[in-house]
Amino acid sequence: MKLRIGGVPEHFNLPWKLAIEEGDFRNEGIELHWTDMPGGTGQMLRGFENNTLDVAVLLTEGITRGILQGLNAKIVDVYVTTPLHWGVHVPYDSSFTKIEELENTTFAISRYGSGSHLMAYVCADRMGWSTDNLKFNVIGDVYGGLWALENNEAQIFLWDKYMTHPYTVQKKCRYIDEVITPWPCFVIAARQEIIDRDPDVLRKISKIVNEKALAMKQEEHIVEIISWRFNLGQNQVQNWLYETDWNYKLIQYPLAFDQTVNYLSKLNLITAEEFSDWREKLFM
Repeated sequence: MKLRIGGVPEHFNLPWKLAIEEGDFRNEGIELHWTDMPGGTGQMLRGFENNTLDVAVLLTEGITRGILQGLNAKIVDVYVTTPLHWGVHVPYDSSFTKIEELENTTFAISRYGSGSHLMAYVCADRMGWSTDNLKFNVIGDVYGGLWALENNEAQIFLWDKYMTHPYTVQKKCRYIDEVITPWPCFVIAARQEIIDRDPDVLRKISKIVNEKALAMKQEEHIVEIISWRFNLGQNQVQNWLYETDWNYKLIQYPLAFDQTVNYLSKLNLITAEEFSDWREKLFM
């Protein structure tokens, strides 16, 4: 079976790259064509809509909202069980030193519906800011976010703190705080057409990649491998590995999705109609 899959070009998805490179899927008769999606979850949602992607590894909050708003897809499994640590980044030469100072400034976001977009609401809610009139600048990817900060087109940019660390060293932005998702951060999802065609293949794919994640985490030299592949310092990699776990045993996490959907509803990011019967809409 041939499938087109997308995901962010980040260390979270190294198990996919390793499984593809080492033939784990091919040995099961599955041919996966991986495409890096630097635009993140918003870009992958468009891929589902345009039928250019069959499977994707997306942020939980983004795909949940997309499906409840009518996207013809379903969640197959939780992929990364731990939360994402979103770094709060500001222009390097700015005077901002605390997140409290950023109320009423402009968020750089990759796309509407993306993680950086939805987490702006989570950030504002936690700070007690009004979420009615948040300001956004759509920048496409991490490089657009850095450009927006450098040119004062945005004053706050939320992105994975480890992937942005090299840019803080290069003085392209400054990290001042973090916002942590209150749910497992990544899930595997598929278009409904693919689910209808062969759900067992999707379960097999999920099993293969999570087994590869466990083997990767137990690999003696994994810190050096990730450091080399993603241009990250070894201390950063060690911290990230300590904070990150994949769904090694393919456990379901219903309470996590309760949190996600309730939060989206609380922030008026989904309607009451979209909220109703969400469990039937969401899962494969």
